Amino acid sequence: MKRLLIALLGSVLLVGAAVVFTVAARQGSATDEPAAEQLTLAPGQLLFRDTGTGRVASVPVSDPGGPRRVSGLECDRFAVARRTAVCLTARPGVLPAVTDVRVLDANLAVRHQESLPGAPSRARVSPDGKIVHWTLFVTGDSYAATGFSTRSGLYEVETGRLVKTIEELPVYTGDRRYFAADVNYWGTTFAPDGTRFYATLGSRGKTYLVEADYARYQGKVVRENVECPSLSPDGTRVAFKKRVSDGVWRLAVLDLATLEETELAETRGVDDQALWQDDTTVLYGLDDGVWAVPADGTGGSRRLAEHAASPAVTG
Repeated sequence: MKRLLIALLGSVLLVGAAVVFTVAARQGSATDEPAAEQLTLAPGQLLFRDTGTGRVASVPVSDPGGPRRVSGLECDRFAVARRTAVCLTARPGVLPAVTDVRVLDANLAVRHQESLPGAPSRARVSPDGKIVHWTLFVTGDSYAATGFSTRSGLYEVETGRLVKTIEELPVYTGDRRYFAADVNYWGTTFAPDGTRFYATLGSRGKTYLVEADYARYQGKVVRENVECPSLSPDGTRVAFKKRVSDGVWRLAVLDLATLEETELAETRGVDDQALWQDDTTVLYGLDDGVWAVPADGTGGSRRLAEHAASPAVTG
């Protein structure tokens, strides 16, 4: 438990620093920022949070180092799939933290908004564009000795159904249901069918990969030491971060059929939920940039865009 709490506390501090940085960027001189451009979720784009402005920007996937277009949309976390996007924004100057979760259409116009307690951590959209999901850091849970925990929720775009937390998800280890007061979920990722999903379960000092059926609302433990899973487009592998020491994670890929693990060629510590550009390449944020690395463990990492974070790719 102590190691997990130390690791989570480190993540909270990083998120807090990111929020402070974003707020400061918003309060900077407007004359230093580019004029806002209208962005749409057209195919073949790499979208990300421009860390200099806090606004969503885009470049062609085929030319990630080229000139970027910067929108007027400010987000701390951003994700897209099909013709749906999600933008998480921490409200400045509000304690305890409150996050505005905005569900966006193909023109990045707001179609739905929720204001939820917590600081932005992770955001994703299911591959079919029908479910928006997120993770927030929150405070006040009685079981959290350090005073914080995570809260993962989701929103059904077509029905308008809001699930503020998935903590009540029944999870089984073998034939036995897992019970603990300190269960937390984070880093959700959905399969293309919109039903199967994966998430990290943290409890009693350990983390586990959980595979769940959204329709049946039931899950099972797959294996230990998996955080922030990201399902490949073909649905056969999960990219994830594995803890190698307190506060240090490495990227790896897990074959879901064989449970064989492949460490990726990025040797630096990565505290991010990876994103699959396609079935062969994994993207992630690190050192104020968006990076790419082969998903099979070969080659090396390369920076796609500097001063960028929270990557998303339109298909």
